[in-house]
Amino acid sequence: MNKNITSKQRAYLRSLAMTEDALFQLGKSSLTPEFTSAVDEALAKRELIKISVLKNCDDDPREIGAVLSERTRSLLVQVVGRKITLYRPAKEPKIVLP
Repeated sequence: MNKNITSKQRAYLRSLAMTEDALFQLGKSSLTPEFTSAVDEALAKRELIKISVLKNCDDDPREIGAVLSERTRSLLVQVVGRKITLYRPAKEPKIVLP
């Protein structure tokens, strides 16, 4: 995964994510291998996903985002409050970065 995207490209991904609903909710069990593989599959299909970290999850959303990004070889677009946005281009990308 190319970690070097421009601020313009990151802003574009953030604008796309604004209209999306969170696809996953992360709760008390925190990061499990099953959750990570589900996120990995979703990234393969959708490229851009949002994850909501519930209040009963004790882990820091920024740390969760960093770990998920590393495990799924994706880019951590942003963490706002308890929402994490991840991006990974597909083999045939649907999202074209400016």
